[in-house]
Amino acid sequence: MTILSPFVYWAQNEINLFIKVDLKDVKQPNVIIEKRKIQFQSKGSGAQGYKDYEFFIDLHSEIDKDKNNLKVTDHKVDLTLTKLDKGWWPRLTSQPQKPAWLKIDFDRWQSEDDLLDEDVRDVREDYPHLYDTLQKDELGYRKEDFKKVYLTLYNLFMYVGYMYIVSILCIKYVRDGTDFFPVAYETVGQVFCFMQLFQFLEVMHPLFNYVKGGIFIPLMQVLGRFFILFLMIGKEPRIQKMPVVFYLFLAWSAAEIIRYPYYMSVLYKKDNGVLTWLRYSAWIVLYPIGFTCEAVIVFRNLIFIEHSGKWSISMPNSLNFTFHFATFLRIFLLFIMIPSIYTLMSHMYKARKQKLGKKIRKIKRS
Repeated sequence: MTILSPFVYWAQNEINLFIKVDLKDVKQPNVIIEKRKIQFQSKGSGAQGYKDYEFFIDLHSEIDKDKNNLKVTDHKVDLTLTKLDKGWWPRLTSQPQKPAWLKIDFDRWQSEDDLLDEDVRDVREDYPHLYDTLQKDELGYRKEDFKKVYLTLYNLFMYVGYMYIVSILCIKYVRDGTDFFPVAYETVGQVFCFMQLFQFLEVMHPLFNYVKGGIFIPLMQVLGRFFILFLMIGKEPRIQKMPVVFYLFLAWSAAEIIRYPYYMSVLYKKDNGVLTWLRYSAWIVLYPIGFTCEAVIVFRNLIFIEHSGKWSISMPNSLNFTFHFATFLRIFLLFIMIPSIYTLMSHMYKARKQKLGKKIRKIKRS
């Protein structure tokens, strides 16, 4: 007589094993638990219909046979076991070869809701190589979650885009010298606007829990760039031909070709000392250059708009309302732009202390 085995899914943390038996309509299962063995037998609805099912597992290490929890529902049987010694098991069974009906419950493994102790950490963080090996053994390949794949593609796309801008600016400058300045915006302006539109996604990433942190800093940075790029430069042809646009584009892009590779290294937990240092040190030079260029562009626009009256609303009108755009630019420059510069620089200074402070102290001690 052929012995039928149900599909069995398992997961773990440092303290417990979680075993799920994929059987429906189970009433009174016969479960025998020993230090290194689990035996299960019951009637239920499985892959072969409503029949007798059973399985036997010779465990990799010992468990506390007196500490277990069996829960039977209409759709499955859950069994929680306690490991005798705290730690991660490389596999559930004593032998490397596992039966075809035994599967890894990746969904539960990836969810911290099932952890019984708040101090217990995730296997993906503490034992990444073990987790990768389990995935390869189970699936034949390493499974990546959508969030990680998306962030990888996004960061790679943004890096390539800004690297293209930096390359064009540098090549054209080396070839043409200062004669390239008046056509810098014409050469890479559309590409820059396209890349800037994509950066709006960085405001959404914290909202969807794709990255840690708040939305205030990315929102402030993105809106500030939008104002400078699309309004101050894009709507004023005289500004587009000024050398300051070249320097602004170069400073912005240089910061980005450091930032996005750093994000990818963090995403894959590949610590690169040089890249980390650049990420938290290059801003000391690049941000002041960028801010100075932005201030010059706003000030030059203020002069142009003061004479032309562009984007201003004068009385009388049907709304009985007046708006002087040059005055708005003065307010923006003094009360919005300068505080924003201080906020962003303070944010980066604190981040630098957190990331590089310990390393700097270690070097001094040695």
